[in-house]
Amino acid sequence: MNRQHVLRAGLGIGAVLLVPRARACETIADHLRVVHPWTRATPPGATEAVLCMTIDEVTAPDRLIGVETPVAEAAAMGGVGAGPTVDFPVEPGGVFVLDESGTFVRLTRLRHPLAVGREYPLKLSFEKSGVVLAELSVDF
Repeated sequence: MNRQHVLRAGLGIGAVLLVPRARACETIADHLRVVHPWTRATPPGATEAVLCMTIDEVTAPDRLIGVETPVAEAAAMGGVGAGPTVDFPVEPGGVFVLDESGTFVRLTRLRHPLAVGREYPLKLSFEKSGVVLAELSVDF
């Protein structure tokens, strides 16, 4: 084995270990699809985290009315014009991105720090589509 092969192998292994895994995480409900629910890792003592996700392929009017996960005691909407409860309308044909730069779901009263690479159960309640079970990924 020559030096060039060893260097290439080392670079390949390093790239696999350092680059975060892409997750094709989607959940299909009756009238919509939820894509990649995620949050950032939190430091010890953090009490809140922002839940981000995309809701698309909406075929009937619906509304996100509840969010539950074992990592937080409660959830509320956050961002411009957000109220204290989870209440987010989704209309047919739309793509709805909930993220840190706009409207989002705030997970409150965290039970423990959230570590990169972990996944937790997530229950999303919709007015018409019912309960959607998904996985909450913790990313950078």
